[in-house]
Amino acid sequence: MNGIERQFYGYYARGAPYGPDDGSIAPWVVVASLPFAPEIVIPTVRAMVRLDLDAEKRYGFKPSFNQTCAVPESPTGWWVTPYHFGIDQGPIILMIENYRTGLIWNLMRRCPYVVAGLRRAGFVDRWL
Repeated sequence: MNGIERQFYGYYARGAPYGPDDGSIAPWVVVASLPFAPEIVIPTVRAMVRLDLDAEKRYGFKPSFNQTCAVPESPTGWWVTPYHFGIDQGPIILMIENYRTGLIWNLMRRCPYVVAGLRRAGFVDRWL
């Protein structure tokens, strides 16, 4: 790409901050960040809707895409995964509800096993 050899990973686990990072974006991860940064997530989701990633179809956004990886036979001209993964939908639903009402976090706060586990893991925030 642009004279530089690159490796593209497709649907592949990525870790921050050390990668691998090939420029792929997972829309479901963006949506699942809604309660943490709605001022960033909402405009980003609106922009991704305009990218023709099937957001309006039955299963919503495709799980990942990469505009830097040219795929001439793709309707977009770049790589979009042809698959959908049901496991990606869970975090979307939970985090939209957390953004709207805080229901999931409120339930977790009342669960002694979750609170004990978080404390044992070293969490001490007022949230507990």
